[in-house]
Amino acid sequence: MGSSSAIYVDVSNNTSNLPRWNLDDLYLSMEDPAIKRDFTYLRESAEEFSNKYKNKVTELLQNDPDALVDAIVKYEDICCIFTRIATYASLLYHQDATDPLRVQFLGNVQNDITEISSLLVFFLLELNTLDMCVLNTHASNHIKLAHYIPWLNKLRKTREYQLSHELESYIHDMDTVTWSSWCRLFDDTWAQQVFEINGGTCSLEEVLATMTLNDREARREAARVLSERFYEKRELFTIILNTLTKAKAVQSHWRKYPLPQSSRHIANDVEPEVVQALRDSTVEAYERISHRYYLLKTKWLGLDKLEFWDRNAPIVCEGEVTYSWDEARDIVLSGFADFHPRMHDIAQRFFQNGWIDAAVTPGKSPGAFAHPASNDTHPFVMMNFIGKPRDVMTLAHELGHGVHQILAKEQGELLSSTPLTLAETASVFGEMLVFRKLLNQETRPAHRRALIANKVEDAINTLVRQIAFYDFESRVHIERAKKELTSEDFGDIWMEVQKESLGPAFNYPEEYRNYWCYIPHFIHTPFYVYAYAFGYGLVSALFKLYETGYDDFHNKYFDMLRSGGRHHHSDLLKPFNLDASKKEFWSLGHQLVDELVSMLHEQE
Repeated sequence: MGSSSAIYVDVSNNTSNLPRWNLDDLYLSMEDPAIKRDFTYLRESAEEFSNKYKNKVTELLQNDPDALVDAIVKYEDICCIFTRIATYASLLYHQDATDPLRVQFLGNVQNDITEISSLLVFFLLELNTLDMCVLNTHASNHIKLAHYIPWLNKLRKTREYQLSHELESYIHDMDTVTWSSWCRLFDDTWAQQVFEINGGTCSLEEVLATMTLNDREARREAARVLSERFYEKRELFTIILNTLTKAKAVQSHWRKYPLPQSSRHIANDVEPEVVQALRDSTVEAYERISHRYYLLKTKWLGLDKLEFWDRNAPIVCEGEVTYSWDEARDIVLSGFADFHPRMHDIAQRFFQNGWIDAAVTPGKSPGAFAHPASNDTHPFVMMNFIGKPRDVMTLAHELGHGVHQILAKEQGELLSSTPLTLAETASVFGEMLVFRKLLNQETRPAHRRALIANKVEDAINTLVRQIAFYDFESRVHIERAKKELTSEDFGDIWMEVQKESLGPAFNYPEEYRNYWCYIPHFIHTPFYVYAYAFGYGLVSALFKLYETGYDDFHNKYFDMLRSGGRHHHSDLLKPFNLDASKKEFWSLGHQLVDELVSMLHEQE
């Protein structure tokens, strides 16, 4: 971290000795001979696999189902090793995206994986030609084949959109110099940015964190330097987003997807009408949730109007709380233990074994995530901890992911991965557990108000902001189909969705027009964002059941997490008598936030 700046809160006492990853369970270093050995094994295995099974998958089903299962198991083993190497390279990069050796290592790994895995493209395509009736008949008498039927069923949903083997191989091979390269340009550009504020230097993550401080002048200054940099870089990011939006349109045309969002819906194993119900229900709730809350916040801050840099301003009370790492750890583990000892015990392993990287360091990626890694290892959590109450919630969120990923590993490499819509289930649930614990312990009225307000803002960021992002992407794709978009076009769409979602409490100055350009989800995973709102709504419904003492809730909840990607969301919700296809289901999530906002109004 560069020289200190006067605008930052001093959290040195809270953030000393923060944990860094121990990646030895993956590899010992970039020079570890095991990496070379694994790549050698992968090349030999992929070539052998191709020679043995290419153009023979249909024959295997007809004549030797055992051999078909052997092929799937071998494919799963190869995928597991691919994932282990890719995870190691990715985590090293996220620790310091400015290190040229790590950047080069990531690029080399991606190139090698793309080259080797091209030999396996045929397998999924041929599996998609199999007769599912015949498969299901064999599976009824074959336990191992039955295990993979859910994976094959999901694969089958892409069947009508897949191209010829030659075109699929071409798309696969070109990825590292097309989509992945644009994503890397986006990441590298932001990782290399250094911002100067009041004589100090800091990263994008640190500037964004400054916009959560109590000091309004500090927030204004952070907004100024961000706005200037976004304006300066807007044309580059206009090119990136234009290119990737058009690339997605080309892919949708060739694959005959009905909507730009279709590939994401299929990957998430969710129906378009379910997402539309979520979107419409949330937009209808804007006025009751975000508009109403921000008008209240305007009053608390003593302002006539909020500026965009006031959105995440803390609701301050005397003796504002900050947390040391140990305090944050104990709060989260205690909240998990109150729910069930098993949840506590799994989460504790992350602290004990070096599975968390929490320090704010130069070149480190902004934000937070939980990476599931390969099925033969364990997840890794990354965050940037500065001791704020939100950081405690972030820790609970990512450890919720980690618990989910640990439990799902029993499904194996091919079925442990959870659709994005369900991947947020345990993370948001973990946040709710910790929030309820802190709220129940807090008796001081001002501190309770601040705690509830923080939770409402988290909910707004998860529900309202993410659906606004989804609308931004949707409108961008509609307009991009008509013409090349300018930075002004992107700015117009951005301002429209922000005004709709945030409401009349805010001013919307011109300098806010370019704030779309730092959102990584638009680049890496188009239409990912609705998964956050999906997860929040689902968890809100589940949490209401939990608080009412719903029968055998704990076991049903753990069964849901253990299932990984094996079951459709409708099947997972049946034990709880919930149905995500109903608009009323999503209203439950909004009702929970609505109640919190009403609690704040009652305290006025």
